[in-house]
Amino acid sequence: MKSYSIQEINDVLKGVISGYTLQNITAAEQLEAASDSEISFIGNKKYEKLWAASKASVAVVNEDISIEPGENRAFIIVKNADLAMSQILELFAPSLPEFHVAIHPTAVVDQTASIGPGAKIGAGSYIGPKVKIGANTTIYPNTTILDESTIGENTIIWSGTVIRERCHIGNECIIHPNVTIGADGFGFRPCPEKGLAKIPQIGNVIIGDNVEIGANSCIDRGKFSSTVLGNGCKIDNLVQIGHNSKLGQFCIMAGNSGLAGSVTLGNGVIIGGSASIKDHTTIGDGAVVGAGSGVTCDIAAGKTVLGYPAVEARDALKQWAILKRLVNDSKK
Repeated sequence: MKSYSIQEINDVLKGVISGYTLQNITAAEQLEAASDSEISFIGNKKYEKLWAASKASVAVVNEDISIEPGENRAFIIVKNADLAMSQILELFAPSLPEFHVAIHPTAVVDQTASIGPGAKIGAGSYIGPKVKIGANTTIYPNTTILDESTIGENTIIWSGTVIRERCHIGNECIIHPNVTIGADGFGFRPCPEKGLAKIPQIGNVIIGDNVEIGANSCIDRGKFSSTVLGNGCKIDNLVQIGHNSKLGQFCIMAGNSGLAGSVTLGNGVIIGGSASIKDHTTIGDGAVVGAGSGVTCDIAAGKTVLGYPAVEARDALKQWAILKRLVNDSKK
């Protein structure tokens, strides 16, 4: 079991200790469930009221904390408790699953594939012709990487992922279980002979560095060129990114959201859960699309939109207030 003194933890956080405790810390936990050997967090002043009833002996708190830790308890005061929490969780994180051999004997690795030093390939995986896998990348069991795809260095690809032909993934990425990268884009047109004719999707997917893609998400290949995810993008579970969409750097897409084909996101765009974005739409740098919203037209940089169809947040809130009043008046 991992165990740290409060001073050892603060050596990592570089905060200020307020109060005193000799209790060693063996885990992190939320305030309500923490024991006296666990560290917790107060990232918002509204949670200060929970501290008195919590059994945690240590909490990481923001600089604006307005309560005292109490007897045999301590705070570690930092500028951003939420960011500090990520450092704490890294301290207590268990080890990832182990590989007893670098390339499992049941993995099928084409003789033309290039495997970098320190790379690991799990049982039942398939690595196709002319695939390139960078140094220290980990491919967990039952992963498929098809012809001419490339994977950068220090990337982790979890089980069940399928990376189709000619797709390219950068360095330091995390691809969670059952992700599909490079499936055909959804392209069909009415046809007198066939009813619906399939439009060939001959492009690929290009994913930058430090990208994380959640479980069961799908990034479709481009029809002509590439579907692109810029450096630092974070994609939640069950997200759909349509063919030829382009994401700038550090975009966030929450669960069940989706981009239709040829959507362009600027840098730092945030897409809330279950939001849907119409094809050929552009969303500017730093814009925010609220959860469950439906975007049907371009969104300017820095704007926040809500609703279905999505409009500026101020206007949406006004509309909802008017509707609420109309409903209440109709009940009188």
